[in-house]
Amino acid sequence: MAKPRVFVSYDHSEDAHYKNLMLAWDANPNFDFDFDSRGPNVAIDSTEAPVIKAALTKLMKESTHLLVIVGEKTYTSDWMKWEIDRAKQSDTKLKLAAIKLAKSNVTPDGLLNVGTAWATSFERDRIVEALKLATAGY
Repeated sequence: MAKPRVFVSYDHSEDAHYKNLMLAWDANPNFDFDFDSRGPNVAIDSTEAPVIKAALTKLMKESTHLLVIVGEKTYTSDWMKWEIDRAKQSDTKLKLAAIKLAKSNVTPDGLLNVGTAWATSFERDRIVEALKLATAGY
């Protein structure tokens, strides 16, 4: 069975160190998932956005899951909103999983009432379990 491919959505300005921890986990041959975490460094309304959206869509279509790292400012990120919405479109339809970095962090609306599987803490085993439980339930 092929390993799941996980597209990681996170706030690049606030939560990149969590992505780096996941990259270190991925270097371990016992880790169950491959993932891409490249993302935009420009505003979503810039003239470069269509090219970035096309590249991200290609990566998402090669993935099986979207993992959203919900940080303090995630709910304000237009890019993360776009990634979540794009992941749920019929030509992509990724399985959704998420991890809140703090209980008080606001959940993005796009993750609510759509069968998102939640990791209970930012630990490798909890995230792996959430990814296993994720279904495309929207």
